[in-house]
Amino acid sequence: MAKLMSRIHIVLATVLMSLLLSACGYNNIPTYEEQAKAKWADVQNNYQRRADLIPNLIATVQGYAKQEKDVLTAVIEARAKATQVKIDVSQLSDPEKLKQFQDAQTQLSGALGRLLAVSENYPDLKSNQNFLALQSQLEGTENRIAVARRDYIEAVRVYNTTLKTFPGLLWAATFFRANKPMVEFTASEGAQAPPQVKF
Repeated sequence: MAKLMSRIHIVLATVLMSLLLSACGYNNIPTYEEQAKAKWADVQNNYQRRADLIPNLIATVQGYAKQEKDVLTAVIEARAKATQVKIDVSQLSDPEKLKQFQDAQTQLSGALGRLLAVSENYPDLKSNQNFLALQSQLEGTENRIAVARRDYIEAVRVYNTTLKTFPGLLWAATFFRANKPMVEFTASEGAQAPPQVKF
């Protein structure tokens, strides 16, 4: 009978300890880390979607704007560079890696903007259904990228805050020492300056 009571006490203590651990934030750090990683995967997915649309857009524009070879080449080169810069989820705490990724994506965005501006010079191109569909898909993708980046920034904010505030601070100092704060997206250089409009 004493052994049975001892086992019941052990089971109850284990259940009580599990409830206390789950209620005091032990699971928050790994949960928020996984959420941030999932949001990062969504960011990468949307950038990949944009990169996949570019060859079709270039092929459509090439038929109309043969003399705009420099702009087309710049887009192709920027796309190649942007797709080469990869960030693994284990590198999300490395600000230099994230900056390289952001710089490559910013360069591609600029090249795409120049390509779309060139299309204004070609009325036949602007009315081409393929071009209009691709342009619409790119605009939608840019919106998706903005939303995905915003969601990633929020997930990283929650994760980083958990590492720095009570009770997460205690868990980070004891059981999750290897967990480092993740890097957020920052505005690219020149993003604060208003665009120049020339007539």
